[in-house]
Amino acid sequence: MKSGIYLVATPIGNIADISLRALDVLKNADIIACEDTRITKKLFSLLAVSTSGKSFVTMHDHNEEDISQSLIDSASSGHIVAYVSDAGSPLISDPGYKLAKKCRKQNVYLTTIPGACAAICALQLSGLPSNSFTFVGFIPNKDKARKDLFTKYKNYDSTLIFYETANRLIKTLEALKDIFPHREISVAREITKLYEECKTGSVDELLTYYSDNQPKGEIVLMVAPSNEEENIDYEAELIQELKKSTLKTAVKNIVEKYNLNKNEVYQKALELKNG
Repeated sequence: MKSGIYLVATPIGNIADISLRALDVLKNADIIACEDTRITKKLFSLLAVSTSGKSFVTMHDHNEEDISQSLIDSASSGHIVAYVSDAGSPLISDPGYKLAKKCRKQNVYLTTIPGACAAICALQLSGLPSNSFTFVGFIPNKDKARKDLFTKYKNYDSTLIFYETANRLIKTLEALKDIFPHREISVAREITKLYEECKTGSVDELLTYYSDNQPKGEIVLMVAPSNEEENIDYEAELIQELKKSTLKTAVKNIVEKYNLNKNEVYQKALELKNG
């Protein structure tokens, strides 16, 4: 096997999803770079791959700059280096980007060993449009940062894919309701595991379901592209409402009738009134 850096995808839940190529690389690798050596050594045990003679190195966001160069030096001196994430495909919301970039700049052999990726698997299960999608990554914990993120991607004409934790799902769905009131939403969790589940519907439907069924496990949350309902032309009707009622009442009537974002309708009403 050629010396160099191998980006190896690992199972996201079902151990049987490991590929034959991945097994071959893990067996032959001299150095295993990973996020958590305990998790990776457990994976080796489950796969019945010996750890004897292998060096395990921890690489994460805080030390990637230094560790990546060390790994490249090892590969350049004839070693086989495998980089794995705790689960799924390396570099997808995980460290590894700096390692790959350095390999390209220094002309070090770099290849990928494909496998499971939670974002892609969830998209396949969702039933949402898959011809164009945008992977955003993890959703911020803070309310304002979460709202700002959703607002930033509101006008993207593609399916949006986010990673979220189960304990924050309800709060995130409530935030989605303000920004994407008419969008179809999908929540996939425990992908490839025994209790795999994918629910697709309106925000209200998902809020009702997960309020009654506390979610567990890793979450992939997806938002469908905008549809005709979301692009309602309400300006003419808002003008008529402003002529016969106060600004506050006019906004209230339009928001309730079309289930629109209150702040957006209010800003539009101010523009019309001042114009």
